[in-house]
Amino acid sequence: MTTSPDLLFNLDDLAPAGLPEAPTARLLLPNGDLNDPEFRALWERTRLDGIGGSDVAGILGLAGKWNSPRRVFEEKHGRSTFTDTEPAEIGREIEDFIARMFSKRSGLDIAMPPGTLQNIERPWMRANVDRYVIGSDGAPVVPLECKNRSEYQLDDWEEGVPDGPAIQCFWYMAVGGWSHGYVAALVGGNKLRYHRLERDEEIIGELVEHCEQWYERHIVEGLPPAADGLEDTTNLLARLWEVQPEAVAEVDGETARQLLADHTRLTDEVKAAQERVRAVENEMRLLAGANEIVKADGQIVWTNKQNSTFAPKRFREEKPELAARFTHKVEALDMDRLKAEEPDVYRSYRARQLRPTKPKSTSKKGK
Repeated sequence: MTTSPDLLFNLDDLAPAGLPEAPTARLLLPNGDLNDPEFRALWERTRLDGIGGSDVAGILGLAGKWNSPRRVFEEKHGRSTFTDTEPAEIGREIEDFIARMFSKRSGLDIAMPPGTLQNIERPWMRANVDRYVIGSDGAPVVPLECKNRSEYQLDDWEEGVPDGPAIQCFWYMAVGGWSHGYVAALVGGNKLRYHRLERDEEIIGELVEHCEQWYERHIVEGLPPAADGLEDTTNLLARLWEVQPEAVAEVDGETARQLLADHTRLTDEVKAAQERVRAVENEMRLLAGANEIVKADGQIVWTNKQNSTFAPKRFREEKPELAARFTHKVEALDMDRLKAEEPDVYRSYRARQLRPTKPKSTSKKGK
């Protein structure tokens, strides 16, 4: 590994050839204080030239609205797109609690890993394991991944591990050579679910092959990944560039016409599909009638409970006395004033909105 001139020392000096607790990995960077600017520079460097567990879920499109192939690409090329969210902050703060609860429920001891690990054969493969599980079935240690999840995801954790966290655990097995691993999730703030994942050579082989090709093409060669339909990609591209108002980009005419035609066709298909979905849902509502629960063969098949969005406008119109009783003043950002007095700042915090223009008609109207 080369040494960046702004780093304090060669990262190879920190990397003994193999760890007893990680058969196929070495220590790349020991744990340190991320609030220390010198250590943070080293830590960020280790993230730039390798693929870690959270990167893998993004590369495969399994990280939901939190990560995507394009975000991983931008970050690996030094264009930081990271914004710390409240769920992410809370997840870090309660990670130790989740690990301790896992230890208590499973009866297995846990320990802090030494730091960032690097696969010996493929140095670009990295792992920052949340915790080590000690002495599990004869193995000195195996990885534990801790997650904080919404109550709405409880069903996803009852029978196993959802795809994103599972892939992350398999990636750690690939990096460190472990025979199995654990994933624990605190769901809804008060329910712990954990599962053991056994090493699967087929999954790991396909995972390493895919990520190696992605790494070579998009990190080493620097080719941007193709556009995708992930929510995170949409959020990223809406804020990625600081653009000049009314600046013009020239694109190939045929490409533009094809994209506009595809957009029109797919938009029409979506509208038609939404109408079909509403028709099916309305039939289900008719069958439910005044009942909240619908059963078939003794099993609940759907519900129609009155627990959806509240209608404040109708409430104020029909119950003005109650509305006045339960109305209170709240602090609100004066958007109009901000826009008028600080237009550049206002614009910098606005997302970009894509608006395709309708193709011009080529038919001639009679005069």
